[in-house]
Amino acid sequence: MEEKISPIAGDVIYENLGIECSQVDNLFDQIDIIVNNAATTNFYERYDVSLDVNTLGAKHVLEFTKKCVNLKMLLHVSTAYVAGLQEGLIQEKPLKMGETLNGSTSLDIESEIRLVEETKKALHLSETDSLKNTGKLERTVMKELGIKRARKFGWPNTYVFTKALGEMVLDHMRGDVPLVIIRPTIITSLHKDPLPGWMEGIRTIDSFLLGYEKGNLSCYLADLNEIMDVETNKKNMNADSRRYGGELIAAIVMHSGENTETIYHVSSSLRNPILFRTFEQSGYRYFRENPRVGKNGKTIGFKRVHFFNTIGGFKAYMTLRYNLPLEALHMVNLLSCGRFTQSYKELSQRFRFIMLLVDLYAPYSFFKGRFDDMNLQKLRLEIEKDPTDAEIFCFDPKILDWSNYFHQTHIPGVMKFLRK
Repeated sequence: MEEKISPIAGDVIYENLGIECSQVDNLFDQIDIIVNNAATTNFYERYDVSLDVNTLGAKHVLEFTKKCVNLKMLLHVSTAYVAGLQEGLIQEKPLKMGETLNGSTSLDIESEIRLVEETKKALHLSETDSLKNTGKLERTVMKELGIKRARKFGWPNTYVFTKALGEMVLDHMRGDVPLVIIRPTIITSLHKDPLPGWMEGIRTIDSFLLGYEKGNLSCYLADLNEIMDVETNKKNMNADSRRYGGELIAAIVMHSGENTETIYHVSSSLRNPILFRTFEQSGYRYFRENPRVGKNGKTIGFKRVHFFNTIGGFKAYMTLRYNLPLEALHMVNLLSCGRFTQSYKELSQRFRFIMLLVDLYAPYSFFKGRFDDMNLQKLRLEIEKDPTDAEIFCFDPKILDWSNYFHQTHIPGVMKFLRK
C-alpha cells in the first residue's frame, strides 16, 4: 500500500491546492484522475469557512484539474440535499449559476464573498473589550450569517447552500473537463469489515443517537411514518472510497475521458426505503439492551423519546416543559442569590441542545423529496455484466436489512467510535 500512495500536504482553500511549487509541475504531468471529497459538513458552520472549503475549494480543484495535461476526469463528491427541501421526484441534473430554490434572482457568489469580507471588516472596526471577544463575536456572526443567507435563497442550512454554490461553479467553469458529481444522501457507517460501524465525525442522525444515549433528549420533532434516505458502504473499499466506494470507482471507469457532466444520486428512498419509525425502534431496542452505567457502576434508566409530528404540538410542549420552568427557576435563582445556578445552567443547556437539533435537522425529518437514481441504476447494470465487478463494486441498497443494520452495526459503531 505504501508503494502505491504518496501523501502530499495541501489545502483546497488555496490556489494550486496549497501544494508547494516544487511539487506542482510534476503533479500536472502525472495526475489523470482527481477525486474531490474535501468539505466541511457542519450545518451550522461559519459562513466564511464554508464558502472557502465548499465553494471556493471546488473552484480551486477545478482550476488545478485544468492544468493536468493527461486528465481523464474530475469526480466531485457533493450532497443530494443541494436540492434543499424540494418535494416529489428530484432529478439528477446540474445546478446552474445563480439558480435559487425560491425564485430569488439576486444570488451571486462574488457578492456573497464580498458580504463576508465587509461583515468581518465592520466587526474588527467596532469597539470591543478584547481581541478574544472580537474573535468570539466573529464566530457567532459568521455562523448566523451563513444560516441567514442560505435561507434567503431557499436552502435550510449553510452546508447544503455552499455545496450547491460549489456545484454551480463547477458547472459554469468546467469547459471541456469530464465531470462526474456524486450526490449521496445521509451517510452512515461501514456495513462490512474491516470495521463494521466505523465512521469519521458525527453525522446527521448520529447527533440524535448521542443525545438519546446521554438522556439529553426527551422529545423530538419528526414524522415517524416518513421515509428517511440513508446511504452506507456495503463493501470494504480502500482509501477515500470507504463510504461510497463502489459508486466512485464504477463512475471513474465508466466516464473517464468523456467530455460530459454526469450527476449520480446515491440514495435509498426509491429502491429500499426506510421509515423513521424503523430507525427509532432500532435505537430504543439497542439502548434498552445496552443501558448506560454510571460512575457508581449502577445502570442509569432512560425514557423513550416522544416524537411530535407537528411543529405546533412540539412548540406547545417545549413551552410547558422547558420555557416556563426556566423562567420560574431563573427568578427563584435570583431571589436566592444564585443557589440554583447549576440546575438552571443544566436545564438551559438541555433546552438549547434540543432546539438547535430541531432547527438544523427537523426539516429533513419531514422531507418529502425522493431522489431519482436512474443514472446510478444504469451504472449498476453495466457493472453487473461482469460478475466479478458486481461482487467487488456492489452498491445496490436492496441488500440491506435496515433494522438489523442500525441495531447491530451503526448504533454500536456510534457508541464505540463517536461517544466521548
